[in-house]
Amino acid sequence: MPELTFIDALLGPDRPESTPGRELPDAEALDAYSRVVTTVAERLTPSVANLRISRRVRGGRTLDGGGSSVVITPDGYLLTSAHVVDRASGRSIASFADGTEHLFDIVGADPLSDLAVLRADAGGLSAAELGDAEDLRVGQLVVAIGNPHGFGGSVTAGVVSALGRSLPTRSGSTMRYVENVIQTDAALNPGNSGGALVDGLGRVVGVNTAVAGVGLGLAVPINAATRRIVAALMTEGRFRRAYLGVAGGVRPLPPRMARELGREKAVEIIEVVEDGPAARAGVRPEDLVVAVDDTPVTSVDDLQRLMTGERIGARVELELVRSGERRTIEIVPVELPV
Repeated sequence: MPELTFIDALLGPDRPESTPGRELPDAEALDAYSRVVTTVAERLTPSVANLRISRRVRGGRTLDGGGSSVVITPDGYLLTSAHVVDRASGRSIASFADGTEHLFDIVGADPLSDLAVLRADAGGLSAAELGDAEDLRVGQLVVAIGNPHGFGGSVTAGVVSALGRSLPTRSGSTMRYVENVIQTDAALNPGNSGGALVDGLGRVVGVNTAVAGVGLGLAVPINAATRRIVAALMTEGRFRRAYLGVAGGVRPLPPRMARELGREKAVEIIEVVEDGPAARAGVRPEDLVVAVDDTPVTSVDDLQRLMTGERIGARVELELVRSGERRTIEIVPVELPV
């Protein structure tokens, strides 16, 4: 191992702006950036739990794993990533910064949004405030709190590097993209998954979920869509989505149709699942979907967002462009199998 030289040995006590025996008061020593991070850390650390989980793997073996979670209600509801608790079995424990430990159960998990809700056997917990990721701006300060490699209550800080990223998720044979994912350069490591991504006011704006590279962390946003998912998991234990039975991609509209509709893009139907709702309704490959129940559709994300549980079994009007002409088809979505 190479010989270590401490920084103080290089600088010495007589470096510029150094006064022997003088210590700066805390308020003076901390700059504005540090004050924000320390305030957020002090406020949120009691709300973030370290999860210890046993999961069964192939061959009947049991492996111990871990992750993070954040308290969202004082009576024990915790929010985490679905992949953290996937295949969990046996004794699962949530431990907090004050040293307390509580058993927890999985209330519900939604692999397609990578969110899960847990219920700890505890009351009087310190609940975090949920914010809204829609208010974030690129370059804004964010703080990640979690338990990387089991080191509880670890805090890292960075900025919002980008917004609007997509994260592929899968449940069985069903694949979907989580939209509006937050990209941050706040350091994330294994064990941070399920922990809190927090803005400068101490509000949870994301759930840390993946490390895509050095300085490239991803978090599922807290917004209106994910709030609905969390509410459904708390009350029903699952989140239902409508299913049309199509695969599509974005395609420019023909110039005349673009002028007529006042937009440039639509979703082209690439594949229609045999005997699915779309096939039974007469949807064909190369049809262009421009609206669902009069709501404009310009991307696959738009179409996915509109397939909410309320549309399962209900009649839905799909506005299409076929051979340059507009037409409306009535379709009855079924529940998305997972």
